[in-house]
Amino acid sequence: MNAGHRRPVTVVGLGSMGSALAAALLDRGHPTTVWNRTPDKARPLVGRGARLAGTPQEAVAASPLTIACVLDYEALYAVLDPAAGELAGRTLVNLTSGSPEQAQEAVKWADSHGAGYLDGAIMTTPPGVGDPAMMFLYSGSQDVFDAHRSTLASLGDPLHLGTDPGLASLYDAALLGLMWSTMTGWLHGTALVGAEGTSATAFTPVAIRWLSAVAGFLTTYAPQVDAGRYPGDDATVDVQIAAIDHLIHAAAARGVDNALPELLKSAMEKAAATGHGQDSYASLIEVLRNPAGSGA
Repeated sequence: MNAGHRRPVTVVGLGSMGSALAAALLDRGHPTTVWNRTPDKARPLVGRGARLAGTPQEAVAASPLTIACVLDYEALYAVLDPAAGELAGRTLVNLTSGSPEQAQEAVKWADSHGAGYLDGAIMTTPPGVGDPAMMFLYSGSQDVFDAHRSTLASLGDPLHLGTDPGLASLYDAALLGLMWSTMTGWLHGTALVGAEGTSATAFTPVAIRWLSAVAGFLTTYAPQVDAGRYPGDDATVDVQIAAIDHLIHAAAARGVDNALPELLKSAMEKAAATGHGQDSYASLIEVLRNPAGSGA
């Protein structure tokens, strides 16, 4: 599809991620206007056909859709407050990292200037931008999302999570926590087998196959969490406590740090102490929801 069939877009903020966003839009034929506090960062994009705006006002006025990706919300307002008069009747998609509470304030700010607003989270690193397999999370007005979905699809797979503008930030935090926990668990396992001479490249294909099984556990446990009932038909918390002792012993014998499995065992023991010993591992959600541990 040629550029004449692609909607114009403005990208504000040309750090490594903002530059990747603008490049993906250019690659897919969108007339793209860019602005950055340091204009030099725009040169590679201008060389690929982007138009460099001299001011944020000029940048916002150039397109019906502005995508902002700056350092933080303070920087967002510093850039866009002077351009607020140009936002009326246009849409701002904010891909700046922040909290759900900041997103709630941002939609009020956009509303006060007559602009449509979506908050977003980018679930990839800059090299993944433009890959349709990569998730871009959005929250806010369904109508605004629907109006710009085809453009947002140029960046990755656009997923609308709901009308609460804070949802994208909340999912972002939750998914990053899942990522760090998973990667640290993998590294702990890699250190453990590595103590016996197994390489990370040999261990990892087996670990990835195991993660497929773990994904099945999540699918099984999700309805239990929603229902608040945790039948221990597969493996009870008491069984998991016995199993994790083997991991802790094996790691200690090989000089591998045990902070992570000790933390997990502590959560299991708290669950058992509040009456969930014969329940499934999903019952640990009660410990996480109520760390004070007043009871089941």
